[in-house]
Amino acid sequence: MHTPAPIAVIGAGIAGLSCTTALQQAGMPVQLFDKSRGPAGRMSTRRGEGWACDHGAQYFTARDPRFQAELARWLEAGVAARWAPRLQVLGGLGEHRPDAGIERWVGLPQMTAPARWLAAQLHVTLNATVTALRRSSDGERAPSWQLHTAEQGWLPQHFSAVLLALPAPQAAALLELHAPALSERCSAVRMRGCWALMLQYREPLELPFDAAFVNRGPLRWIARNSSKPGRGGAETWLLHAEAEWSEAHLEQASEQVAALMLRAFAEHGGQAPEHWTLHRWSYADSAPALDAGCDWNAEAGLGLCGDWLHGGKVEGAWLSGLALAEALLRERRPA
Repeated sequence: MHTPAPIAVIGAGIAGLSCTTALQQAGMPVQLFDKSRGPAGRMSTRRGEGWACDHGAQYFTARDPRFQAELARWLEAGVAARWAPRLQVLGGLGEHRPDAGIERWVGLPQMTAPARWLAAQLHVTLNATVTALRRSSDGERAPSWQLHTAEQGWLPQHFSAVLLALPAPQAAALLELHAPALSERCSAVRMRGCWALMLQYREPLELPFDAAFVNRGPLRWIARNSSKPGRGGAETWLLHAEAEWSEAHLEQASEQVAALMLRAFAEHGGQAPEHWTLHRWSYADSAPALDAGCDWNAEAGLGLCGDWLHGGKVEGAWLSGLALAEALLRERRPA
């Protein structure tokens, strides 16, 4: 029997994991690649000596019935839990309401847990930075693709489709030579950076909130990471800078950025930490996020998914990955 060429998914964040899972469950051979040492993307946790802190996505919601069903699987597996922080809005209400009745969920015991659980059931190749694509020139009508990685050069495997679960600028670079229309869609998206400052303390801070939306100054979000279920170790807090402020300071020295963010935290009662760690997210969100769901070019065998194509956030990323898998399956379900 003829064994169909596998499908390559690039990017092991929630969108890529969702897409790969759906394809595998439908009987498709599929391989997932990621440049990092582990899966999760921006659903990430930084670990240090005696401390850990979620420094990417802070929580997620589940409004769509399909994602609610997926959340139920995560809860049953013990890799997610509800987080009910004492929540405030600082600097005016803006669009947020602390008493809106929204259920917030987090990974357990760290934000990376759902992604790691999903990845454990898939064929994942880590430490593989895909830098180029090459289409077969043997005259076949069906597309046949190879991947070039920074670590190993051109990989010997051939793939019948390549699905990019990447930030728009990274996807645009890979698609420019092979799918100009898809590349232009990516290039039209403005993705913004975000500074994330992780703070470690010897003792718990005496503040009247565990999390806060911030509507003025350089900060947009403050969270006591230690208030999330299952967290242990030292008292840790996370500060996210506002997107436009982050963009304006993206190339500034770390010490200067941290000093400005700590000064803003002090205005809300925050004390100087024992230690701090700064991380720069280059592609934290898009302005605005699109509502296309995904993009699939069946003739070329190339597709796009990601939170930036589905309204942003963790739920949007998962739904986008599912949408791309479904689009491909409509074209080529296994015999």
